[in-house]
Amino acid sequence: MPKRGPRDDPARFTTTRMTDSIEPSDMDRHHFPGPGSLDRALALVRFLRVECPWDRRQTAESLIPYLLEETHEVVDAIRDGDPHQLEGELGDLLLNLAFQIVVAEETGQLDAGSVYGRLEKKMIARHPHLFGDGERQEWEALNAAERAPGAGVLSGLASGLDPLTKAHRIQERVAGVGFDWEDYRGAFAKVAEELDEVGEAIEAGKQDAVLEEVGDLLFAAVNLARLAGTHPTTALARANRKFQNRFERLEHLAAERGIELQTAGLAVLDELWEELKQSQ
Repeated sequence: MPKRGPRDDPARFTTTRMTDSIEPSDMDRHHFPGPGSLDRALALVRFLRVECPWDRRQTAESLIPYLLEETHEVVDAIRDGDPHQLEGELGDLLLNLAFQIVVAEETGQLDAGSVYGRLEKKMIARHPHLFGDGERQEWEALNAAERAPGAGVLSGLASGLDPLTKAHRIQERVAGVGFDWEDYRGAFAKVAEELDEVGEAIEAGKQDAVLEEVGDLLFAAVNLARLAGTHPTTALARANRKFQNRFERLEHLAAERGIELQTAGLAVLDELWEELKQSQ
């Protein structure tokens, strides 16, 4: 009988892959997380639940605002490119995830092992080409196969997604069943069409139509971003940062030249803006 290797046993592969051929001393030297890192976070939360009145009072629902806040702070740290900040924020997020697991454990709904087991099973199913179970398949096709029988293509989308992300996910879902442009050119033309319709609605003075057409324009712009290979929230976040940084420089430049922003007028401010653009 041929000897079985890690690829023949997906569960073993995922749990031993990082530490194969690495001695404990090597792990310490390279700062690899040990096999009990998550267990230590869970143990910390269990201790806090016993010893700290505030932690003991928390419920899964009461912790949601902190979970959302820490998630946003992780995103901020990633976008700021600050590894020291990211390290701290990831720790805070890990604490919140551990809290949710421990609180659910206390009710008997699940435990850390079942959470990891479900994750492992899902990732193995999503990567059949890596674990010897089949050929590579598109992510959305695999995702669709996991939905309940009879469920619609758009069922199960998180209700709390921001509108840009939700539009992106809707478009990814329907693209998975072939309802998509062949390439970015179709989406590009659609953006131009929707832009014209926004102008027509504004000229007609119909506010309800403006609301609808602007929504269609934004939805088309999200589709263009997706087909051009970027995520709309990432692109918009970068545009926001660029505008904010440039406007703050404009404020400093205006102050240096004794220009009052409130009374300068658009022509003067636009001249400063263009000057800053040219200097970059």
